[in-house]
Amino acid sequence: MEEFFETIKCEDEEVLNIHYHNQRVARTIGMNINLLEYIYPPNNKLLKCKVIYNKEEVLNVEFTPYKEKNIKSFKIIVDNTIEYKYKSANRKEIDKLYKEKEDCDEIIIIKNGLVTDTSIANILIYENGIWFTPKKPLLQGTTIDRLLLENHIKQSDITLKQLQQSNKIALTNAMIGFKVIENFTIKI
Repeated sequence: MEEFFETIKCEDEEVLNIHYHNQRVARTIGMNINLLEYIYPPNNKLLKCKVIYNKEEVLNVEFTPYKEKNIKSFKIIVDNTIEYKYKSANRKEIDKLYKEKEDCDEIIIIKNGLVTDTSIANILIYENGIWFTPKKPLLQGTTIDRLLLENHIKQSDITLKQLQQSNKIALTNAMIGFKVIENFTIKI
């Protein structure tokens, strides 16, 4: 049976943005699970909580201390067949693409001529005073859901040319929130 996971930020023994994670679980397996019933942070440090589940039950909950990666360089990887609609524990396709990053810190996946995601985060570009995120990401992130709902960002098709012309990009995921990167390099 296919396994899925949620990565949830815990800090000061608080479980952050759980509503959005519960929504994604419901979209993934077609039933509601209150993840908060399974998450008990063991201390008040910044922790990454990984909840592994399938269509029947929560299988495991693990906590690890979180240390943010310093990401400044990106390798463009084109893959027109990759699919990752649900946050599946099977990340073989993404892991394979990540191995192509060469000396860069992270990859940016292009599918059918459009920017999708990095291997670990949704991506946004800053254009004309507005932050845009791809209309067709590989995986719709919980932070992106929240930012869209709060009208802080907009969705748009983003081309490689637009990405290359942007002087600011941002990465978002449950752990880093919204991280602006101004001094970055993109390798084709």
